[in-house]
Amino acid sequence: MPANKSSISKANSPERVGEFWDKHDFTEFDNPNTPDVDFHIAAAIPIEPDLLSDIEELAHQRGVKVETLINLWLKEKVVETKS
Repeated sequence: MPANKSSISKANSPERVGEFWDKHDFTEFDNPNTPDVDFHIAAAIPIEPDLLSDIEELAHQRGVKVETLINLWLKEKVVETKS
């Protein structure tokens, strides 16, 4: 691990990193002014192969990603269903 030192502990081996974190807590180094990491949760939903092929073709024709087209359709359906 010599070329990949820990940015906080400045340790140059896994053993030293372990020793450092045995004596410290990450909250000692937390900056409350730094925003939390933004992440998105993705879910895998099985789609029939023929249906996916049709959706891919439509997405390509419209110049959007498959995920974008599916999300747009799902939002439309949810709004329609709630009305």
